[in-house]
Amino acid sequence: MSDLWDPAAFRDRVDGVLRDFLAEQAGLLVAVDEALAPVAEQVRSSAGHGKRLRAAFCYWGWRAAGQPESDALLRAAAAMELVHAAAVVHDDLIDDSALRHGLPTVHVALEAVLARHGRTGARRAARSLAMLVGDHLMVLAGRMFTDSGLPAAYLARARDLWAALARELVAGECLEILHTGGPPDTETSLKVVRYKTAKYTVEHPLLIGGLLAGAAPALCDTYRAYGLPLGEAFQLRDDLLGLFGDQERTGKAALDDLRAGRPTALLAETWKAADTSQRERLRHLLGRDDLDATDLRDVRRLMLRLKAPQRVEQMIATRVERATRALDTAGTPPHARRALRELALRATDRTY
Repeated sequence: MSDLWDPAAFRDRVDGVLRDFLAEQAGLLVAVDEALAPVAEQVRSSAGHGKRLRAAFCYWGWRAAGQPESDALLRAAAAMELVHAAAVVHDDLIDDSALRHGLPTVHVALEAVLARHGRTGARRAARSLAMLVGDHLMVLAGRMFTDSGLPAAYLARARDLWAALARELVAGECLEILHTGGPPDTETSLKVVRYKTAKYTVEHPLLIGGLLAGAAPALCDTYRAYGLPLGEAFQLRDDLLGLFGDQERTGKAALDDLRAGRPTALLAETWKAADTSQRERLRHLLGRDDLDATDLRDVRRLMLRLKAPQRVEQMIATRVERATRALDTAGTPPHARRALRELALRATDRTY
């Protein structure tokens, strides 16, 4: 690959690495027992979607530190996508989400298979199986990373950060669960965003790529200054799309956040601006399983009336500006700065 950034070609390369690796791992599961075929299929298809942003940030963390193109690094970067696949399976299970990328989520797909075979307690069994699929994907992420072909001395540089990535991802998910149903608060929501998504989406992959490359401490500081605000902007955009996006394009149910009562910044900003009667209306809706299109329309209208989406848009713009400004002092090659600026736009200026 030349210094010119070709996102489509990069995505195809990562897709190929993931497809081959997961097909092999699915085959190993089926070799244990044919009854594992439905589980193996979920493992095989778990990372079949996405823009490969996490892999791209890891790749450019490496390249911006002056390292050349490397197939081994590409495999290590692809492992970031398996971390995401694991997080998605667990997140969908926790939130009881039915759709992801327009397809049944893992626990829903497994329940359908078990029900077709007449399994009693199909729902409970499917949820247990999905939890194990997510666990296995996280283990496979570590396996792909350590077996990437990079020298052991390079991998050792990133060992502590890999552990921090997993710990902080779990911490963020736990914080979301603990704060769900509580009083909406913007600072609390942003903390959940930071640990549940922002760090493992941008900052950690970028830093891992840099550490693998032997990046100097000053460059790692730049990665942090760029990565954290951009990761937060990414998730804030995701929250906006979750409620206001076209379900046909987002592939997720627009009512999921309301039904779960998730502590998003969008909800917190709405709550902060709402009067007593408006808060009572929100309190009546949040966490209910029977919400319909009329309820969604009413909440959207209320949020727009209170200008909550506009304030979240400003949060996104402020963070993107802060992230891209950090690159001006990076001392990185021009092609790397260009790629990281383009990735900032791809991560936050999106309709799905």
